[in-house]
Amino acid sequence: MDAGYARVSTGEQTLDLQLDALQKAGCGKVFTETASGAKTECLVLQEVLAYLRPGDTLVVWRLDRLGRSLQHLIETIAQLAERGIGFKSLTEQIDTTTSGGKLVLHVFGALTEFERDLIRERTLAGLAAARARGRTGGRPKALGDPKKIPLA
Repeated sequence: MDAGYARVSTGEQTLDLQLDALQKAGCGKVFTETASGAKTECLVLQEVLAYLRPGDTLVVWRLDRLGRSLQHLIETIAQLAERGIGFKSLTEQIDTTTSGGKLVLHVFGALTEFERDLIRERTLAGLAAARARGRTGGRPKALGDPKKIPLA
């Protein structure tokens, strides 16, 4: 069975466009949520993931409705695949139940890993450059040992 997941970030936005597309795609059940994707917990998303069974497919209107970042998106879809659950994004026309959809997903995964490596390299280079200029970073040292400072 196809289950749909629709999410908007604020109460001022409407789910209508997503709901219409998910119903047109044949989703037997649609879960809706109003929550920021930046939040670590999307409770309805957790409910959807618990609802899905092997052979089911999770359908979203657009990729950014499922994950708050590309890494989170890839991890969520990988968890679905491990459980034998497919994934479809209607706007991007990605369907992990097909070989082409799996290919696109793997390319996204490689790009995510590449991005993480670039960030790590830039961070290390920045720290090395700061140390070369005499900056040590971190929390400033305490003025003295509190046990040795007499009470006034």
